[in-house]
Amino acid sequence: MTEDMMIELAKHALWVVLIVSIPILVSGILIGLVISIVQSVTQIQEQTLSLIPKMFVMTIVTIALVPWIYAQLADFALEMFSF
Repeated sequence: MTEDMMIELAKHALWVVLIVSIPILVSGILIGLVISIVQSVTQIQEQTLSLIPKMFVMTIVTIALVPWIYAQLADFALEMFSF
């Protein structure tokens, strides 16, 4: 395996990690933004109020995307072991 092939595999691995993690992170950001707006409007400044809904939504999104995540990782593994 040449150095160029190793660099390409590393780039592809980072790209797959980015693609797989984006939906989960975006859902956490969006729910955090909504809760932040609600906290600002109601003037409730409790730190734990935003943590529980974020964890819940991110867990639900992760569970919903398990088949897609598995397919992405399986495709990457097949491509990686084909070298």
